[in-house]
Amino acid sequence: MPFLMIRNDITKVTADAIVNPANRNLLQGSGTSRAIYQAAGEQELTAACEAIGYCEPGRAVCTPAFGLPATYIFHAVCPAWQGGGFGEAEQLAGAYHSALELAAEYHCESVAFPLLSSGNYGYPKEQAFRIAVDTITQYVMEHDLTVYLVLYDQHSLAVSRKLFASVEEYIDDHYVAQNDESYQFDRRRRESAERRRWRLGEEAAPMLETAAAPPPPAAAPRTARSLESLMDNLGESFTTRLLRLIDERGLKDSTVYKQSNISRQHFSKIQCNRDYNPKKKTVLAFAVGLHLSEDETIDLLKSAGYAFSDGSKRDWIVRYCLEHKIYNINQVNTLLFEYDQEQLGA
Repeated sequence: MPFLMIRNDITKVTADAIVNPANRNLLQGSGTSRAIYQAAGEQELTAACEAIGYCEPGRAVCTPAFGLPATYIFHAVCPAWQGGGFGEAEQLAGAYHSALELAAEYHCESVAFPLLSSGNYGYPKEQAFRIAVDTITQYVMEHDLTVYLVLYDQHSLAVSRKLFASVEEYIDDHYVAQNDESYQFDRRRRESAERRRWRLGEEAAPMLETAAAPPPPAAAPRTARSLESLMDNLGESFTTRLLRLIDERGLKDSTVYKQSNISRQHFSKIQCNRDYNPKKKTVLAFAVGLHLSEDETIDLLKSAGYAFSDGSKRDWIVRYCLEHKIYNINQVNTLLFEYDQEQLGA
């Protein structure tokens, strides 16, 4: 944990390992592969790959990163799209998983992936994105690893047409900066891009269907709290309130910080310091992970010295998700990424 999407050139991302979309002969490819070879040093990287020689599709091998701002390059052999009936999905998920296993083997704390198979390999971007998110999410829920999915643009995001339109309408109704020219321009640009895609007959895939949020945790039966108990909770610190909410719901700490896209180390810092001062994105992440209502989130924000801002697109997107019970942190972060807003977690 955590898992974040970023828009960047993968050769400029600082991480312990960078993943190269490789072919089975580990030869330099085009696109992202070529950029990685050139940034690492073609001669050195080619020699290292020739020494390995071959890798099965759906697997990954390791070389030094040479000139990249990383320690290792994991060469994940990706499938080419052949219509979907030749085991492409299994091989693509395997390529991600094999690279993640290498990260554990080489004691990496962070790894950066491009969207594998989505370029010259021809894999439909929406499907490639869902496989990436599903595979990475499942892995980081069980391992302490920061994973970056590096995207050049937003066209690979699996945001459904219905959800996109609903969020747009919600922001229009609530976002106070109605005359913000940059927002209106961004919106027209997104709508124009969406119209082009729909005219071409592309079907926008339901957003992260296979990575649906787990059902809301069954809350422990709540007894009526006395006025004295309520008064005792006035002015309680963020840490105290957070731990109380976890206890009241009968949840494990690990369940909450994983569902909130928070690392175990970060949660330990919060847990051990009753006066911990979190960032606002951390508070909002816990609100999603705990499946809080908007009112409960307002109280949690207040305990950390924050409040929802009517002038913040991020805040309105999070409020939309809380109101519509969208508690999958990756789904929330995908929406935030779509609107160029800071994602939740730490």
